[in-house]
Amino acid sequence: MNILIANNTTIPVHAYGGTERIIWWLGKELSKQGHSVTFLVKKDSTCPFAKVIEIDEKKSFSEQIPADTDLAHFHFEINETLPVPHLTTVHGNSNSAKTFPKNVVFVSHNHAKRHGAEAFVYNGIDFDDYGKPMTQNKRLYFHFLGNAAWRVKNVRGAIDVADKAGVRLHVIGGSRVNFSMGLRITLSPQVRFHGMLGGDGKNAILQASKGLIFPVLWHEPFGLAIIESLYFGCPVFGTPYGSLPELLGSKPYLYPDRKWNGRVDAFQSEVGFLSGKKTEIIQAVKEADQYDRQRCQDYAIEHFSARRMADDYLRLYEKILNGESLHAEAPVFVPEAQGEKFLSLK
Repeated sequence: MNILIANNTTIPVHAYGGTERIIWWLGKELSKQGHSVTFLVKKDSTCPFAKVIEIDEKKSFSEQIPADTDLAHFHFEINETLPVPHLTTVHGNSNSAKTFPKNVVFVSHNHAKRHGAEAFVYNGIDFDDYGKPMTQNKRLYFHFLGNAAWRVKNVRGAIDVADKAGVRLHVIGGSRVNFSMGLRITLSPQVRFHGMLGGDGKNAILQASKGLIFPVLWHEPFGLAIIESLYFGCPVFGTPYGSLPELLGSKPYLYPDRKWNGRVDAFQSEVGFLSGKKTEIIQAVKEADQYDRQRCQDYAIEHFSARRMADDYLRLYEKILNGESLHAEAPVFVPEAQGEKFLSLK
């Protein structure tokens, strides 16, 4: 099959990256399985296993799709009728009311449901890019992984949890002084900042971490940081919003009758703990040694590999090529139904 993968970024990514790495791993796995992959991406992109076409901003996307393309897979939303079978994966959250095309895909069940849709494919990782984690090594601290300048990622909450739990915290994705989203200065010597770190530097920090502290204050669409952390044997301690409960395979725990915005708000699984109460996350962090690091790694490999992601997309590709739609009706997003104003960590 000749598959075009389109994204409005440059590949490969050398810092942390998100969608760029997902499409790279997807294309690489599809190529391994014998498919011909072409990337339609921004200038200065290169790839050793697929053809690369530079996006021409002066042309429509219809004009830029190679004639031999069997299916086009866009990873950003476009407003254009294409001449070939296609689908679009939405990676982020929407902010305003909209109607999506029938062949739209989201990155978790929660993400799809909140956008009035059903079709989703979990992101997958090429674990070869991370080396072999040492699950039996000494662990010295916890980590936060995400864009700390973005308030909904709640690095302040992560720092507060670590401080009250009496543990050290390494922050990947932020700096000690931040002005981009309002002044934030972190004085605690127990917190170390590493900026937007990727590659071996990031992996080395995760290699010696006891767990990920991830108290997000938004509906996380997927959370690649969760899967990376689990692969390195790090259980996850966070809030039960968005995709987090399903990614951790969680079930109601401790407080089955307590509801938060219509949902049970405390979960524990064999790979992490989620709660809307800060005191409970703090206590779980203190008890992090109860989690089996090897099980965390095995869980990530079992559920979130690039091979599984590619296989899931291939099933959707075949459905579209057979003339079927991924949704019977066009999904409709209604922002008022999301309830994000209720998200908190008390």
